[in-house]
Amino acid sequence: MKVLIVDDEKHVREGIKLLGAWEQNGITEIYEAGNGEEAIQLIQRLRPEIIFSDMKMPKMDGTQLLEWIKENQPTSKTIVVTGYDDYHYMRKAIHFGSSDYLLKPIDPDILNQTLDKVVKEWKKEEEDRERKTTSSLLINEMKPVYRDRKLTQLMNDNLKEELFEEFGFSRAQNYLVALVRLNRKAIEAFQGDRDLTYFTILNVINEVLHEEECGIAFRYLAQKGEILIVFWKQFAQIEKRLERIFQAIKRTIGVACHISVGIEVTDRKRLILSYQHAKQVLLNSNILDDEETKVYKQDVLQTPLIKNLFVYSSEIELAIQTGEIRAFKDLITKIVKDYSEGNYFSWGQLLQLENEYLVMSYHWFENYQIPIKVYNLIQYRVDQFFDENGTFQLQGYVKRTVREIAIFLKRVKRKSIQKNNNVIYEIEKYLQANFNRDVKLQEISGHFYISREYISRKFKQEFHVNISDYVVKIRMERAKSLLKNSEMKIYEIATMVGYQDDKYFRKVFKKVEGVTPNEYRELHFQ
Repeated sequence: MKVLIVDDEKHVREGIKLLGAWEQNGITEIYEAGNGEEAIQLIQRLRPEIIFSDMKMPKMDGTQLLEWIKENQPTSKTIVVTGYDDYHYMRKAIHFGSSDYLLKPIDPDILNQTLDKVVKEWKKEEEDRERKTTSSLLINEMKPVYRDRKLTQLMNDNLKEELFEEFGFSRAQNYLVALVRLNRKAIEAFQGDRDLTYFTILNVINEVLHEEECGIAFRYLAQKGEILIVFWKQFAQIEKRLERIFQAIKRTIGVACHISVGIEVTDRKRLILSYQHAKQVLLNSNILDDEETKVYKQDVLQTPLIKNLFVYSSEIELAIQTGEIRAFKDLITKIVKDYSEGNYFSWGQLLQLENEYLVMSYHWFENYQIPIKVYNLIQYRVDQFFDENGTFQLQGYVKRTVREIAIFLKRVKRKSIQKNNNVIYEIEKYLQANFNRDVKLQEISGHFYISREYISRKFKQEFHVNISDYVVKIRMERAKSLLKNSEMKIYEIATMVGYQDDKYFRKVFKKVEGVTPNEYRELHFQ
C-alpha cells in the first residue's frame, strides 16, 4: 500500500512519517507533496490508497484537493490534518468524504489508531469493489441492467439514437421526468436484496405505463435509491397516473415511496433539467405531510429557508458541559419547534440537519477522544423514521437523538471518572516521592490543577484515609525500615523521614506503632 502526505510544512510531513506505524499496517511506500497541485500530479501517477492532507496550503488548499480526490480518485481514503479546530473545516472534510480528522500537533496514539482504522476500511471497500466487479461481469449481461445503464446515459445525452427503439423509448416533441425515491424500508421488505427491490418496483411501474404506452421507468444508476420515469405524452394525466403508481407500489411491497414531478421540456437533451427540477421538488417536500398519497408537484420552484444547526453551537456546548441529558431536552424541544414551524419540515432540511448533527457529533467525540461509528449514507439514518405511509415520525427521530446524546454523555462521564481516578493515583505517587517534607494541600492542588476539596474527598474515597495520615503511614514504614536495617541515630532517622524535632517523631512513632523507636529496634535486632 502507498501513502501520500500533503502539507506545506516539511516538519509536519517528517513528523507524520516518523510517528506512523507503517509496516504494521502493510504500507511500503510513503510520498510527500508540499501543496495540492503537487499532490494531484502524484495521485494521478501513483494512485495512493491513503492520503493525509493539510487544509490550509498555498496554490490549492485542502478543500479543493479533497473535492478533486472525491471526483477523480474516490477509492483513496483521506485523513485531514490541520491546526484549525473549527466546524468549517470539519464540515468540508466530511462533505468531501474524508475518513477522519486529526489536529496538530499530532498525537502518535491517535494517528496510529486512525491509520489502523482507515487501512481496515480501505481493505474492506477494496474487497467489496472486487466482489462487485466480479458480480457486474455477470449481471451486465442481463438486459434490464443493460437498459438501465443506457437510459441513465440518455439523461446526460450520451445515447445513440439507433438504440432508442431497442429500449422502448419513443421519440417525441416534449418530455417530462418523474422521480421515485426508494427508501431503506423498501429494500428491507426484500431482506436487503437491492436488485430484487428495483426489479419488483420497476415491473409495477412499467406495467402501469405500458397500458397507455406513455413512458418508461428505469433505475437511475447515477444516484442510489432513485427510479426515473420519462413521460412522452398524456402530460395532463401524469399526476393521476403517478398517484396510481404510488398506490400500486405501496400495495405490492407494503411501503410508500415518495414521487416528485419535474417540468415539461421540449428536447430530450434537456431531460436532465426536468430531473433536476423533480429532485428539488422532492427536497422541498414536507415530510410531516400526512396526505395519503405522496406525489409532489411544484411548477415554479420555491426555495424554502434552510435553518442551520450551528447557530445553537454555544447552547449545545453548555449542555454538554453540564453532563446531564435533562440539559439537552429543553434545547432539543426548542430546536424541534424552530425546525417544524408551521408544521413544515422539508426533506432537504432533514438531510442538512442530520449532516450538521453528525459533524457536531464527530467534533465532540474527537474532543473527548471517544471512538465513533462513521455513517456513509445519511439517508439510511433517517429512513427508519418514515412510516409505511411515507410520513416522517418526528418524535421517534427526536427520541433516537436523545438516546444517542445520553449514551455520549455517559461515555464522557465514564472517561472523566477514569481520568480522575488516574489523577488520584498520580497524587499518591507524588506523596510517596515527597514524604520527607511538608507537602501542603495547596501545593498538590496547584500541581495537579484540581481543587483542594475534591482532592481531599476523592483521596479518602480511594485510600480510606486522609492525606496527612497517609503521609504519616509512609514515614513510619520508612522509619521502621531504617531502624531495622541501619545503625543511624534516632534523630538522624527522624530528619530523614521528615521530622525536624526528634522528640515529636518519637511521640508519633509510639502512637502509631505502640512502642518507642528504641524498643522497636530492640525487638527487631538481628
